[in-house]
Amino acid sequence: MKEHFTTTVRVTGKGDAKAKAFADALSKVQGAVMKSTPQVLLRIEPQDIEVIQAQVAVRKEAFLFIFLRRERRTFSVELDVTVTVTAINLDKVDFVANT
Repeated sequence: MKEHFTTTVRVTGKGDAKAKAFADALSKVQGAVMKSTPQVLLRIEPQDIEVIQAQVAVRKEAFLFIFLRRERRTFSVELDVTVTVTAINLDKVDFVANT
């Protein structure tokens, strides 16, 4: 009834700091695993993280084109996360009808 399997999911995240971009991407792991399997998930344990792409976009802005000049940075990451999943296979559960 209880099964263990390993899967890899690809997630992306954005943020105004490197840590926020990674946290945004890692918070999407559970949703990606839930979409890939119809089973009821008990535990998701990350085993390995591989950075596919890490980018920073720099945008210069100014108030009225001349005042208060600054650079805004936006970080984005794309990760392959290998996870070990413990799940319950509902096909192996026998349900009894009460009449």
